[in-house]
Amino acid sequence: MLIRFEVENFRSMREPAELSMVAVDDERPITRAQTNLPASLVPAAGVFGPNASGKSNILAAMLWVSDAVRTSLRSWDEEIPVEPFLFGDAKDSDSSFVIEMTVSGVRFDYYLDIGRHSVSFEALYHYPAGRRRKLFEREGNELTLQRGLGELSGTRALLTDRTLALSIMRRFDEPHTSGFAHELLKMTPLGKQFEGTSRLPELERQSTLSLFDGAADQQMDLFDAFDDAELDTMFDGEEKLKVRGRAERRHNALTLLRMADLGISDVEIAKGPAIRAGRVSTGGARKNAQLVHEISGERVAFEFAAESAGTREWFNLIGPILAAIENGSVVLFDEIDSSLHPTLTAQLVKFFQDPSSNPNDAQLIFTAHDTNLLNRLNRDEIWLTEKGPDGATRFGALADYAGESVRRSRNIEAGYLSGRFGALPDVSRPEVLRELGLIG
Repeated sequence: MLIRFEVENFRSMREPAELSMVAVDDERPITRAQTNLPASLVPAAGVFGPNASGKSNILAAMLWVSDAVRTSLRSWDEEIPVEPFLFGDAKDSDSSFVIEMTVSGVRFDYYLDIGRHSVSFEALYHYPAGRRRKLFEREGNELTLQRGLGELSGTRALLTDRTLALSIMRRFDEPHTSGFAHELLKMTPLGKQFEGTSRLPELERQSTLSLFDGAADQQMDLFDAFDDAELDTMFDGEEKLKVRGRAERRHNALTLLRMADLGISDVEIAKGPAIRAGRVSTGGARKNAQLVHEISGERVAFEFAAESAGTREWFNLIGPILAAIENGSVVLFDEIDSSLHPTLTAQLVKFFQDPSSNPNDAQLIFTAHDTNLLNRLNRDEIWLTEKGPDGATRFGALADYAGESVRRSRNIEAGYLSGRFGALPDVSRPEVLRELGLIG
């Protein structure tokens, strides 16, 4: 699970900005106790603030680190694609990132200082017995390893100014470095900011349904989970367990669909024509997904393309959400409320908060404008952004913005909308109103 993330000099985040998932009120049933960590963690966090205040940039910074570990070895040939703050001296300075996570009950800290042309500092530490131990440190191209990690010495031969040591080490079998890197790579991006990226789940526009583009095996497992022919087949041993897993995934996917109250009773994977926009398709028979609607006992299967945009949007999320729940991943959801009904958005947040529906400690970090969500979150799950006169983002916890302790019983939405916590768009500027002709 993510413990803490800090970023400095990235996009609008000029000064250090820290997002902590450590619970303040850790006696709540939704918090997750951690082995060898004197704190519990929260499974959800929401970032609120005006348009262009930098909400999405905190998510983008986390995803940037994940993608850097994924691609630096093969893609950073000419320049490092980091995005520093573009005003003043910051554009010529390093960007800095810190990620603290638990992996199999052990805390890991990863530090990275990086510029457009070289990596200045990189380090990974872990706490196997509650005390910090160095796995590796890298100053420029000078790499030091923890004693006993000689199998990683081959990293030095591949290390360059524009390659992360962790990108190289994840290709070795050393469990600590590769395990931490794997956790970073499991981050799942969803929402407006990430549309069009190769890591986003997408639905094919014709009849075949692609549920998850992050890993082909998970995609096919979830697709097959809706295939009754597959589920009715009996296997022995390991194959039987796989079938049972698909059946459970099918149940969970249908539960999410029905949670949306879209009038869908089932999903069928079939060969042959399906109803498309009120008429029967004439294309050749092939495997395709059909959403079954049931009215007065009559079942009709519609091809996915015939469904409403809202239905397609929600169904598009099921694959990556279930994969994250199964894998205990971090989901980064930009503008979670942009395409979903507020009630459905609140249910999705609750889905991550509830230990019974989220048994593997997956986490949801999202941005939103919907202030109704504020009263669905605890004071330690709310973060706010404002843009300063210098164009830089001010980012902090709800209580920090207020300058005082926020009581647990307080109506947070009412306090936010009244301006008590800041982070609201300024719609009272006289020069703007004058330009619009609203005042003389």
